[in-house]
Amino acid sequence: MKKEFIVILGGGESGVGAALLAKKNGLKVFLSDSGIISNKYKKILIKNKIYFEEKGHTEKIIIQNAYKIIKSPGIPKENCLIKRIQSLNIPIISEIEFGKNYLNNSCIIGITGSNGKTTTSSIVYQILKNNQLNVEIAGNIGSSFSGKAIKKKDIYVLEISSFQLDDCFSFRSNIAVLLNITRDHLNRYDNNIENYIYSKFKIATLQKKEDFFIYNYDDPIVRLGVKKYPILSKCIPFSIREKLDTGAYINENKILIRILKKEKEIFFLNLNDLKNVSLIGDHNLYNIIASLIISKILNINKNSIISNLLKLKPIEHRMENFVNINGVKFINDSKATNVHAVFYALKSMNNPTIWIVGGEDKGNNYTEIISLVKEKVKAIICLGKNNKKIVDFFKNFTSIILETESIKEAVHMAYALSYPGYNILLSPACSSYDLFKNYKEKGNKFKEEVIKLIKN
Repeated sequence: MKKEFIVILGGGESGVGAALLAKKNGLKVFLSDSGIISNKYKKILIKNKIYFEEKGHTEKIIIQNAYKIIKSPGIPKENCLIKRIQSLNIPIISEIEFGKNYLNNSCIIGITGSNGKTTTSSIVYQILKNNQLNVEIAGNIGSSFSGKAIKKKDIYVLEISSFQLDDCFSFRSNIAVLLNITRDHLNRYDNNIENYIYSKFKIATLQKKEDFFIYNYDDPIVRLGVKKYPILSKCIPFSIREKLDTGAYINENKILIRILKKEKEIFFLNLNDLKNVSLIGDHNLYNIIASLIISKILNINKNSIISNLLKLKPIEHRMENFVNINGVKFINDSKATNVHAVFYALKSMNNPTIWIVGGEDKGNNYTEIISLVKEKVKAIICLGKNNKKIVDFFKNFTSIILETESIKEAVHMAYALSYPGYNILLSPACSSYDLFKNYKEKGNKFKEEVIKLIKN
């Protein structure tokens, strides 16, 4: 019967995870991908007797049979098939919303923002896991939520992107976090930041009054959104700049947290307790404070939290200081795919820096990093197929701008321009899809070429 038939568009991690969950719950499933499905996922589909197609969509099967479509977050709304499905009023939902339908008794911690999602999600997960809670991590961080929902857990920590939220209409986080909003992915939002903001705020507007919404008070876009959008949940702001009546803030080197106004005890921990934490910089302080608020809501022991924070290691591809060659430090920040992330990367540079930047532009505005580039960057190396926008913008702020489409050339150029004491920073500010599959491949190729320098 049509009412039992689920069509999944996209044969990657999220699509295959949704297919497995649908199959487990007795639904008829058909998975369709316009490209080639990797052997890893084909084997899973075949093993579980899930029908699929690749290298194109059979529209007749999809349109005539599906009562619901689960769409990969990577498929844009402008896609011709998506427009056709919408014109026929066939519901399209996100994989995370589909997964949530089978986990009504689990606590969902949803974490979003333009930057810091992966770090914050990882911190929260490690704290909860090391406190022996029945917890799983999933979402944009790597594993599909639906796939992880097959074996039910008490708590799920989800890294959630705006693309995933776009197709959510009832997805509810019991604890939601909005870390920041900056100009990112505007090529997917009609170059209108308001559309992007609306998508991000879905994580809060879909909550209920008993839920918690944790947000960055220091971010002006987020602060304005809290006033603009209808939010029923308990709002908990956090700041590293201002004193707050409720929420979390810093005063006299202490992090203070008060979830509700009626609470008397607000002291949480001393910043000195964090001095040996490997995650440095204001951006990571925000990530840590958001994690502390979640931990307090869940009544995690304070000493346990500090112990777990001290064990933290930098996330791969995010300010990854991985090698020093003849006094030149190489830093892999390939996950910095927007200007705001690059701002914090450059801000943390304490030595002259060679900056490797470029890729597919997402509507970037580089104005906010002009002063940092002038102060800290000695040369810019543009790594991408189309570097004109970057070259035109920065040509008056640095005397050396070079271009290449080769990661090997980029590494050799940077090293040739450097001196002992310099940093070579890969921090793209753009997506990596022009030359690489994703930011991970870009970061790994960068590291491979740097290691070759040592061998030579």
